[in-house]
Amino acid sequence: MKKYFLFSVVLLSAEFVWAQPGITKYPEPEFSNEVYYLKKDSVNVVIRLEKVSSKMETKAKLGGMAGSESGFALDGEKSSVRFGGGNNLSFVISTGAAAKSSSSLSDSIMKASGVDPSTMSGMMGSMNDPATTITLYKVETGNGKRKILMQKNGGAMPFASKKTQSSDKYTFSVKKIREGYWELVIDKPLSRGEYAFSKMDMMSMASMGTLLFAFGID
Repeated sequence: MKKYFLFSVVLLSAEFVWAQPGITKYPEPEFSNEVYYLKKDSVNVVIRLEKVSSKMETKAKLGGMAGSESGFALDGEKSSVRFGGGNNLSFVISTGAAAKSSSSLSDSIMKASGVDPSTMSGMMGSMNDPATTITLYKVETGNGKRKILMQKNGGAMPFASKKTQSSDKYTFSVKKIREGYWELVIDKPLSRGEYAFSKMDMMSMASMGTLLFAFGID
């Protein structure tokens, strides 16, 4: 009887918390470390974006005299994932289950080795922080491709542009929902066109590659 009473109290408390106005329910994405679109409605859902692994490509014309460009490419001029408007967009990313606190044994081992456990935890948090690992680009299209230009030089030939160009970046605000789960709120409306989030980590940087999560605005 006592166990039943306690269970009822816990259940009612959970229902009360979720029923409070202003509390947003954040669904857990199926796959971790991927950027999802958050469709806010009476029941929030996440929508998977087009995922592409791309490596840095550098192309030079006439040995660089006629210009060069470097960046990442995606097949097709339009993403298969499309949204009807670019206002008030939010996305989410999760590293999976909430990070488990380290055990006292592992902490003791690190301390014995002269390593501060809190410092290691802070480093891991920084490596996963979307504000430092994710960038949103507006993608250039043409010739059956979508491109994120990291750098484009006009070259040394007469009448060639001397201005260095790159794809436009869009800022977003990062809201930490819980440990290992963030909401990315786009700071201003996105115009029609193609976009992609670039996610860089230690492994992708070492291989000069990136994971791209693409979508289009109609």
